[in-house]
Amino acid sequence: MESLTGPQAVQKALSLTLVQEPSPLCTVVHFKVSAQGITLTDNQRKLFFRRHYPVSSVIFCALDPQDRKWITDGPCSRVFGFVARKQGSATDNVCHLFAEHDPEQPASAIVNFVSKVMIGSPKKI
Repeated sequence: MESLTGPQAVQKALSLTLVQEPSPLCTVVHFKVSAQGITLTDNQRKLFFRRHYPVSSVIFCALDPQDRKWITDGPCSRVFGFVARKQGSATDNVCHLFAEHDPEQPASAIVNFVSKVMIGSPKKI
């Protein structure tokens, strides 16, 4: 996602994703946040097994600024993303997008937790 960060990175990544044909492959992941970083685990191993993003690489996390929803067979889900430095680059960033899956863990709560634990200053949602 070039060197974009902040809400512009989440907005652009989602805009590009929503028009992609065919739609990108999706999988349910376990999203773990700790003081060490974000660890994603694809328990079904559909796309990957586990990926870790160190706290030093995560630079932003927020809901989609346009409040667009991810539409699947079930209910529409709020979308959020985090921006991380691309591995091996000092200037390029990558935005990872997620949609709510568990009503007990809404996107806004995840964003607030990531911002509090990892980034230090809460991002306005």
